[in-house]
Amino acid sequence: MNRRIGDRTLLFRTEPRVVSAAAAVAKNEDAGTYGGRFDVVLEDDKFGEESFERAECKMFCTAAKLAVEKAGLSLHHVRAMLAGDLLNQLITANYAARELGIPYLGLYGACSTMSESLLLGSLLVDGGYCSPVLCCASSHFSTAERQYRFPLEMGTTAPPTAQHTVTGAGALLLSDAETPHSVFSHVAVTAATIGRVVDLGITDMNNMGAAMAPACCDTILAHLDDTGYSADEFDLFVSGDLGVFGSEMLLDLAKKADLDLDGRYLDCGASIYKTEQNFSCGGSGAGCSAVVLASELLSRIERNEVRRMLFLATGALMSPTSGMQGESIPAIAHAIVLERRD
Repeated sequence: MNRRIGDRTLLFRTEPRVVSAAAAVAKNEDAGTYGGRFDVVLEDDKFGEESFERAECKMFCTAAKLAVEKAGLSLHHVRAMLAGDLLNQLITANYAARELGIPYLGLYGACSTMSESLLLGSLLVDGGYCSPVLCCASSHFSTAERQYRFPLEMGTTAPPTAQHTVTGAGALLLSDAETPHSVFSHVAVTAATIGRVVDLGITDMNNMGAAMAPACCDTILAHLDDTGYSADEFDLFVSGDLGVFGSEMLLDLAKKADLDLDGRYLDCGASIYKTEQNFSCGGSGAGCSAVVLASELLSRIERNEVRRMLFLATGALMSPTSGMQGESIPAIAHAIVLERRD
């Protein structure tokens, strides 16, 4: 069996299974659209820690441990963890890996990290190298805000295009076989399309959706071209955190390419908060797509509401330094095919 088709798409012969998942979020996220479906809700943004950074690390560890426990396993059973976050030198994932003691590969794909970890984790499982594998991503509003924008104490007003960084951590456990207590029995990773960096010259760091939408559209079109599938053969296309404006831009770009996604498209960032929460453009962050996938989307497949899903976490690959130097925002999106297997 050819394990690669077209230019960028990989097929997973053994179809690694998602056997469990867990999500930890803050109160804002639990008050949103998917409230009540998360495993852990933080009592406060510091999660009982001395700093927001330590809180994010604790949240990450909580989700990772819970995903493993829900599968009926212990941490020493996990052969590798692929994970990342938004902070310099991946300090959340690095310090979490120190605590968890699992063999670890740190990833930085900005908000595309969840897709990147699932893609690489599936390669490890499908190739017979590691199983089970833990895939994780996290973000925290207060840690990301002061790294990428302004100190919280300034109380800066966000422009209409700005998205609210999700405080959340999501963890998925991939395996080549069912575990003692598999939460999911029907969710398989069947293929993935590697994204490429796309940059249309957007320089506004408060408009990441516009920067990421072209990369998302590029990967969707590449996947369909490589596989020969039509959009009608997918029940759902899911982007990570394009937000309200970015989602509209994606749908417009798709239509210009003769691709109609209306009625089968969802953006995690645009859907995670309710209108009355006044996060006008939606959510963002590496944890955004991770917690929506872990808490809601996998269950839709398990319940047979969705048979085939194309999941694309989207990442804006900028830094404060590059922005201040006048650089535009490069973006990327990796696609993961999640399918129900009876």
